[in-house]
Order: sequence, then structure tokens, then C-alpha cells
Amino acid sequence: MRDLWTSLASILGVFAFCQTLLQTVFPPELRFATVKFFNRLFNCFSSYCYFDITEIDGVNTNELYNAVQLYLSSSVSITGNRLSLTRALNSSGFTFGLANNDSIVDTFNGVNVLWEHVVTQRQAQNFSWRPLPDEKRGFTLRIMKKDKSLILYSYLDYIMEKANEIRRKNQERLLYTNSRGGSLDSRGHPWESVPFKHPSTFDTLAMDPERKKEIMEDLQDFANGQSFYQKTGRAWKRGYLLYGPPGTGKSSMIAAMANHLGYDIYDLELTEVHNNSELRKLLMKTSSKSIIVIEDIDCSINLTNRKKNSNNTSSRNYYDPAAELRGACGGSGCGEEGGNSITLSGLLNFTDGLWSCCGSERIFVFTTNHIEKLDPALLRSGRMDMHIFMNYCSFSALKILLRNYLGYEEGDLEVSVMKELEQVIDKARMTPADISEVLIKSRRFKEKAVKELLETLKLAAERNPKNGLLRRTNGEVDDEEEEQEKRALESPKEESEIEDSCSKGDEEGEEEEEEKIK
Repeated sequence: MRDLWTSLASILGVFAFCQTLLQTVFPPELRFATVKFFNRLFNCFSSYCYFDITEIDGVNTNELYNAVQLYLSSSVSITGNRLSLTRALNSSGFTFGLANNDSIVDTFNGVNVLWEHVVTQRQAQNFSWRPLPDEKRGFTLRIMKKDKSLILYSYLDYIMEKANEIRRKNQERLLYTNSRGGSLDSRGHPWESVPFKHPSTFDTLAMDPERKKEIMEDLQDFANGQSFYQKTGRAWKRGYLLYGPPGTGKSSMIAAMANHLGYDIYDLELTEVHNNSELRKLLMKTSSKSIIVIEDIDCSINLTNRKKNSNNTSSRNYYDPAAELRGACGGSGCGEEGGNSITLSGLLNFTDGLWSCCGSERIFVFTTNHIEKLDPALLRSGRMDMHIFMNYCSFSALKILLRNYLGYEEGDLEVSVMKELEQVIDKARMTPADISEVLIKSRRFKEKAVKELLETLKLAAERNPKNGLLRRTNGEVDDEEEEQEKRALESPKEESEIEDSCSKGDEEGEEEEEEKIK
């Protein structure tokens, strides 16, 4: 046993002597130069090139590293064998990633590339104001030299875009509202936010399927149209006008749009905005990839008439504080609106002026129950690009409600029952909200719910004096609301006519006040 230990000690001594001799004959500089030479020689004969993407670039986090990690998670979660599982703060989903020193093959434009996740132990570091992690992480990208100029930059841009899309889908969406009276929060922002949890989607929205498909395609074209808007010199924004009777799903449509695109929602309350300047500041504090909503635009505030104000100011060449106050109040008392002086011109500049271009990829949505009350300037293209009529419940929308609340798919109900529903739904002129309420009450007893719905529809059809003559089948709407829109768009009132009607209304109001006083 002693001879064995003696032999081992002799071998270790010889090895240490040889190592000392090599370090003496070949100093570190010579060894480094030798390794560098052989690496260059190897690279000359190699058909691949390598790119290292470290987690930390100096003292800052490398954004490209996080983007690659998110991008690879979409494919690793399907094909990987050993995965790392993470969930970021304020994220609604889990992220799968490559395990340490694992690799995966990706394909872009028909070219195969290799990604390897390299994790090594960091050497002992000296004192630093920002201590670094114990492990050094990074990705190594291997591309064939002949493909480098073809795909490298376009591939990295594609990775950044996909990572932003994944991050937006996983991130918790927010619903904003402007602070009361224009006050600021603790961070100096004029918007207050809460998590947006509305479950409405285009799949559950009670609407004609063809119309929904048209809206979804328009939204998707907008979201993917950055290059188009830049090429045509247009601001990357779009406006939608939702109009129709109450209870037809305008708010659900907005929620479905936000869930479809993954956008935040800014619900703008105009009654809390004092003037046009404050309105512009609110617009500047909104983020990209968002939907700015103004509900019930026809009755939220009294917009002043542009022609009337311009005439009043042009006929006055001196400073009149009383007239200035009257103009700020829209020609009426300030008590009801709390000093609100937003003008129609300010609102138009908000949606289609120079200030509307201070952000990108934003959607403006206005809702109203009475489109005929809106100024024609709000309805033109560039401000409200797409007009969506939210109509009474049609037969195709009724089938969606039956599926949502009772679980009935196409063909589950008897043919005779479906024919009765189809015959009476157009004559009943009931909103999706009213029909949903009937189905909710008896949703545990499906047959009873359908029976009660049929009775309710028949009763509504009998009470309807128009008897459904103004509506057609297959979603072709020829209703009073659409006729009002046509009149507003095709033959809008001249400004002089609007002014005359406004002045006439003021004179009548004055006469009524005098009669009351007498």
C-alpha cells in the first residue's frame, strides 16, 4: 500500500514539473497567440460564422438577449426536451426557454440557423457598484457564411418584432381613465389605470359573422400596416364610429377589439376635461398600441359651433372679458359643465390634427346612439374611417347567443324551432342585451329558456307597430338609424343652416323664459 502511494506521488511530481517547464518555455502571451492563430486558421476553413449575444452588455441589460429568449420560447415549448420555465412580473402567461448549454435549430426564409444557450461561471469579481450575477449567460448564433448577408439583419429585426408581439400578449392589459378635474397621480400622470379583464371576444360577440370578419380583417390590416402608412405619408391611426340603439353591444365591440389586438384602452371622459389644451396633454400621455374611446359623444358635452364663434370674434376688434368668458362657456352658462370649454375644433384636432400624430398605432373609437346629432365634420374619413352600425339582434347573432349562454351548436335545436325563431326575430326588434337577459334567467334549463325566448320574441313582435317592415333578412339593414347616417353624410347641413337653427333655438328658449317670468 505504501509503494502505491509512493508511485502516485512520483507521478504527480513529474506532472507538476512538466507543467512548470511548459509555463516557463511557453509564457502566457505565446500560448494566447498560439490559440488565436489556430482559431483564425480554423475560421478560414470553416463554413460557419458565430455571433455571441450576452445577457449583460457592460453594465446594461442587452435588449436583444431578452428578445431572443422570448422568440425561442414560442418554438422551444413545442420541440424542446429540457426547458426552463419562468413568469415575468405583471405577465399573464408562462415563458418556456432553453436550458443551460442546450441548442435548437430555427428556420428563417428557408435558411437553417443554430441557437445555443451558453451558461458559464463568472470569475471572481472585484468591488463594483453593481454586482454582476454569478453566472454568465448568452446565446450563440451559428449561420453559414454564404447566408450571412442574406438573412442576418432581417432575421434579427424579425426576432425583435416577434418578441414585442409575445410580450404584448403576455402582459396584463390596462384600462385607463382621465383623472377627475385634470389632477395628476403620484407619478405625475393624468391617467388612472386598472387591470382590463373584459372577456368579450369576436367569437362571443353577437353580430353577423360576415360583418365581424370584415371588421377583424380591417383591424389586422391596420396593426400590420406600419410600412404602408409610412409609404403613403399618413399617420398610423384609424377611427371607428359605433352607432345604434342602446344595448346593441357597442361596449362589447370595443372590448373585443382590444382583446383581438392586445391593446390598452383609454376611456376619455370629456366632462372632466376643461379646455382644448388639457385635451392635447391627455393625448400626449397615451401610449402606442392603444384604443382611445369617447363614449356617447353626442351627449357628453355641448360642443360650441365653429361658424358662430368665428363670426362673433371677427366682429369684435377689442378685448371684451365678458365675451371671452361667454366663448369659453360655449355660449351658455358654465355651471352645468363646470367650466368646460372644449370646442368642436379642438376635438377635431384631437382626432385628426398635428397633435394626433405624436404617437403611433392608435385607434380612436367614438360611440353614439343618435348619429344624426353629430357634426358632419366628425364623420368624414380620416377621423372616423369606418362606420359600424350596431343593429338589433339578427338571426345569425341569435345563434351566437344560443351558443354562448346555452351551449347550443348549429343543428342541436329542432328545425321547426329554429324556423320559428328565424321568422320572428326580425319583427321583434330586440337588442342582444335584452335577449341575453332572457337566456340568463333560465340558462340551467335549456329547453325552458328557448321556450321563454320564443314567447318573448313573439310578444315583442306583436307590440312593435312597425312589424319589422323596415328590416330585411340576412343582415341587410335598412333602418331609420342607417337612413339618418346617409342623410348626415350625403347632404350635411351647411354651417349657415346650423347657425340659423341654433339661433332660432336660442330665441325660442328666451321666449319661454320670458313667459315663465310673466
